[in-house]
Amino acid sequence: MGGMELTTLQMAAIPLPLILAIVCHEVAHGLVARLLGDTTAHDARRLSLNPLRHVDPVGTVLVPGALALAHAPVFGWAKPVPVNRNRLRNPRRDMMFVAVAGPASNVILAGLGAVLFGLAYRFAPDSPGQVWEFVTFSLSAFIQFNLFLALFNLLPVPPFDGSHIVEGLLPRGAARHYARTRRLGLVFMVLLLVILPTLFPQWGIVDRFVVPPFQWVFDRFLDLAQLVAGG
Repeated sequence: MGGMELTTLQMAAIPLPLILAIVCHEVAHGLVARLLGDTTAHDARRLSLNPLRHVDPVGTVLVPGALALAHAPVFGWAKPVPVNRNRLRNPRRDMMFVAVAGPASNVILAGLGAVLFGLAYRFAPDSPGQVWEFVTFSLSAFIQFNLFLALFNLLPVPPFDGSHIVEGLLPRGAARHYARTRRLGLVFMVLLLVILPTLFPQWGIVDRFVVPPFQWVFDRFLDLAQLVAGG
């Protein structure tokens, strides 16, 4: 969605699909953790689709809003659901499953969004109005947010989900050392997403490692939507 001028109607269509993508991502982590023995998120009443239980004022509101206004790729985050790895049946293995659950849920939701997007075009009214424009833009945004969130969170550095996957795959000794870097997660995030792209634009980790696969995958989901639309 970067690089395009957004109308007022389109701006209004952004919050709901973004919040849905973020909230479902976090709930998926908690649901899988519960299946694997950790009820921490359930006990904290975080296995809910009520966005008020997950909203982070900065990550869910301010950052996405600022990115949308700057015509940059829009992403955000919610308050992470609490997971106690020591309550998992096999902490080393199960944390990888918990980590994968978030991005996997976003890919599934993007697929659902693509099907609905295709159906919207298949049954489009003869004279589409603002309601139809609002719905189709929301569905397009929903696909993009989910795919971007999935790929973004697979970055193999703390605090992203990909770091838990890396930790689970490393030899135990190396994994322990790697786990200690988790306390610097916020520092890594600011360094990789703000400082490096500002000082060295050619080193932008999102532009180099997230946007190209995102664009390729998004095109494939548009192919799916076109197939559903009958085209």
